[in-house]
Amino acid sequence: MANKFRTISLESLKENVFKSIHKEWMLVTAGNMDSFNMLTASWGGLGILWETEVAMCVIRPTRHTFGFMEKNDMFTLSFYDEKYRKALKLCGKKSGRYVDKAKVAGLTPVKGRDGGIYFDEARLVFECKKLYWHDFDPTHFKNPKLDNFYPEKDYHRMYIGKIMTCYMR
Repeated sequence: MANKFRTISLESLKENVFKSIHKEWMLVTAGNMDSFNMLTASWGGLGILWETEVAMCVIRPTRHTFGFMEKNDMFTLSFYDEKYRKALKLCGKKSGRYVDKAKVAGLTPVKGRDGGIYFDEARLVFECKKLYWHDFDPTHFKNPKLDNFYPEKDYHRMYIGKIMTCYMR
């Protein structure tokens, strides 16, 4: 773990997670130091489930990061200052199938205490262990307009992870 980070309790977090996830975006990263991938996301959440502090993210099966999420028990959600917006845009537009996104975006991978991968440039990181996954089922949409988010019918898979460690710069 980089010395720039300190481990904090989730109760001490003052972050507006709605703003952080939706407006500032986050990187969802899975894999190991030898092979990992990340994607930019603006959908997700934090909360309590099964008496456990959890993070939730969703990934389409067509995304390269999906395979890394499937093969690994750990994932991270990481957040960045505005000066990294260009890097986050790149990570959302380029596929790790064809380009080393971390290198091109100028991000430095770090192995977390629990084995998850995040980046030294982050300001806040949730290192999570998968507890549950579930595929979105369009027959359960109560609002038919939600299906408009899926013109290719590539419905997200939701992952819920126990937050093992929270790092803050």
